Amino acid sequence: MRAAGLAAALALAASVAGCGDASQQTAGGAPPPPAVTVAKPTQRTLSDYDEYVGRFTAVDSVEIRARVSGYLDSVDFKDGQMVKQGDLLFTIDKRPFQTAVDQSRANLQLAQSNLTYTEADLKRAQQLVTEKTITEQVFEQRSQAYRNAQASVAAATAAVRQAELDLQFTELHAPIDGRIGDRRVSPGNLVTGGTSGNTTLLATIVSQDPIHFEFTFDEASYLRYERMAKEGADVASRGPGVDVSLKLIDEKDFAHQGRMDFVDNVIDRSTGTIRGRALFRNPNRVFTPGMFARVRVPASPPYNALLVPDTALGTEQARRYVLVVGADNSVAIKYVTVGQLVDGGLRVIKEGVSADDRVIVDGIMRARPGIKVTPQEQGAKKPEPEKK
Repeated sequence: MRAAGLAAALALAASVAGCGDASQQTAGGAPPPPAVTVAKPTQRTLSDYDEYVGRFTAVDSVEIRARVSGYLDSVDFKDGQMVKQGDLLFTIDKRPFQTAVDQSRANLQLAQSNLTYTEADLKRAQQLVTEKTITEQVFEQRSQAYRNAQASVAAATAAVRQAELDLQFTELHAPIDGRIGDRRVSPGNLVTGGTSGNTTLLATIVSQDPIHFEFTFDEASYLRYERMAKEGADVASRGPGVDVSLKLIDEKDFAHQGRMDFVDNVIDRSTGTIRGRALFRNPNRVFTPGMFARVRVPASPPYNALLVPDTALGTEQARRYVLVVGADNSVAIKYVTVGQLVDGGLRVIKEGVSADDRVIVDGIMRARPGIKVTPQEQGAKKPEPEKK
């Protein structure tokens, strides 16, 4: 009897203790709202950009070819060196051309001597024909001889100038500043000169600074640029002064600045693209004709943009979204239209958020639409735990 009463008392005590533990778990066991970091979108004045791949081309490119034929006497440069306009590059054997100059000068002296004689003979004939000592026919013959002598002097003078030019052409000088390639002909070889198509190519010079960058863009982009240009927007049009930026294949930022200076006047039928060109300074000679690079061209007038960290964006199938915290600290989802990536980590938001929205930028995995969170402004100091 006493044993049965003791067992009932123990069971009642256990039941009371269990109820007390359950009530404590219900009151104090619920997890607190997750902590997240929020920030308002950054406001900045930006322009949209289009990016294209292109190549550098030299502003000036000259093939060095001889104007006269002869044996190459010397090469007066080192392969690949920088040359200045007027620097001596090649020398052709001058001796045959010097001989031609001497011969033409001798012919000129002979013609001048004949002119002097015929001029004096004509003066005597003028007196004699007045006195009727000679006939009119003889006078006309002497006049003709004088005119022929004048023509011979003019022809001999032109021959001297031509011979002297040929002698000058035996020295080939750099027509422009730039970098010369390797020599194509060694001394001792016969060089074919002149204006025909089979002349000998000796070397090539390309200018270095400034340098052109050529690229192509599609017909739709061309129409967009032209319409914005007619509205007075500063975009990639035929007008001067449009700034563009460029980066090389091993660079992360578009750090090189240049200007548009040409857009072609026809669209290529086979590709549906049109050629554009920009001009860049190249003081360090890093840009080389034929080198690939990417160019960034302004594609819109400046506008006030909202930017959020690219890591704050989520993807739902084909849509992009951000999570925002409302006034009651509840999470909501907003679908956005995104633009370009700037400064290596900020994404332009064209539609979907306002400047006052508190966008979750850290702790996104802990937040879900509809739940409450504990937001903390980005950059604010976290509260220190209370000391016991």
